[in-house]
Parts: sequence; C-alpha cells; structure tokens
Amino acid sequence: MRILTAIALAVLLAGGTRAETIRVGVTGGPHAEILDVVKKVAAGRGLDIKVVEFTDYVVPNQALALRDLEANSFQHEPYLKNQISKSGWKIVKVATTIASPQGVYSLKYKTLADLPEGARVAIANDPSNGARGLMILALHGLIKLKDPSNVASTIADITDNPKKLRFIELDAAQLPRSLQDVDLVSINNNYAVQAGLNPAVDAIAHESADGPWVNILAVREEDKDKPWVKQLIDAYHSDEVKAFLDRRFKGTYIPTW
Repeated sequence: MRILTAIALAVLLAGGTRAETIRVGVTGGPHAEILDVVKKVAAGRGLDIKVVEFTDYVVPNQALALRDLEANSFQHEPYLKNQISKSGWKIVKVATTIASPQGVYSLKYKTLADLPEGARVAIANDPSNGARGLMILALHGLIKLKDPSNVASTIADITDNPKKLRFIELDAAQLPRSLQDVDLVSINNNYAVQAGLNPAVDAIAHESADGPWVNILAVREEDKDKPWVKQLIDAYHSDEVKAFLDRRFKGTYIPTW
C-alpha cells in the first residue's frame, strides 16, 4: 500500500495531470469529420475533446449557452449574430475554421438559364442561410434584392423576379431530400457532402468565394480567454487538419489559417 501511495505521489510531483475535457458541438458530415481529426491532434497536446453531433443548426448554440457544451464548430458568423440578436446568448467567435463556396443544385436542369418560369426553388428556413441562397440567385441574375450584400435578406426583399420563381423554405438538414421534388435547391455544403454531393462538381452555380460565410469556432463569452480555448484553436489550425482538408475534400472546404 505504501509503495502504491509513493508511486502516486511521485506522479503528482512530476506534474502528471489528467487532460482537460471539453465538449464541442458539430453538425453531422464534414464538420464532424474535421473535429474527429482535431480531437486526435488535441489529445496529443493535453486536451480531451468529446465531439457532440447535432442534426440541425439551432440546438448547438442553445446547448452552448445552457452549458451542455464548451464550444461549437458548425456555423458562420452571420448565422451566429442572427441567433444572438433573438436570444441574447453570450456567445462569441474565437477563430475562423473553413471556407466553402455554397452551391445550388438541380436534378432537372444543367444551368440556371434552363430554369422555366414558375420553377420551385427550395432554400433554408433560417434567416442567414435563407439569405445565402437568395444571394446566390441574385449574384447570377435570377432575382434582384433590395440590398444584394445584406446577409439577412429574405423573400420579402426580392425586388425583381422575372422568372416568377416560387420559393419553398425548409429546414437546412431536409434540403438534400427535396432535390427530387423541386427544380432547384440551395444546400449548405456540410449537408450536401453528407448526402453524397460534391459541391465543387455537382452544383450548377456557386456563391463568390470571398463572401462573409467563413465558418467559426464559438464559445461562451466568459470562457474566451481560458487556456483550453487556445489549445482548441491551435489543434484546429494545425498542419494535420490542413492536410486532412486537402486530402478529404479536395478544395470544397478550404482552411482559413
């Protein structure tokens, strides 16, 4: 017994401590895949990450605000700002992660010019991602928006719709399933990849690569200066993660560091 106590004391005196554990929320698909790599990198640096997977865009911020998570990695900053404006949650961006020009898809038409009058177009029903879909169409001249750069644009902000496109708003996770039923769908890349689509190849049109839609790591404001936040960022912004992005996604997801 004395021998075991002595060994335990020696370990403590030598600085042997348990790795700190944090819970990081992600949406299924690419964000989850990337976090699995980040988790491995972080483990070698003294940070234990538990990846918590969600199926929608609302719950990960709610879970973070309610202390069921320490961080999340699934959203762009316009979406976070929109959620905060409605909820008052004290959540902040601490780093950027990946960029990826979003696309629109069709099983019926090869170009946007082929869309008939009255075509049905599915977009996300959350404000920022719905705006993202509308901004792609405005960029390519299918519609005009009151302010083409407004990341909170809605269907009500359409000032010209020459093809009389009919818009259907759906939960972002359901958009890939709607491909069979509508003429055109704007799908967030993580859900597109999860559904077996390659945004770089299968989309018939894309948004500009230099838009505001860069993805981020977010934490509660009170935690932003804690040591584990820097550990998380450093693990994400590592050569190992960058190599994985290049190998796995081949330009669909681009590191921002």
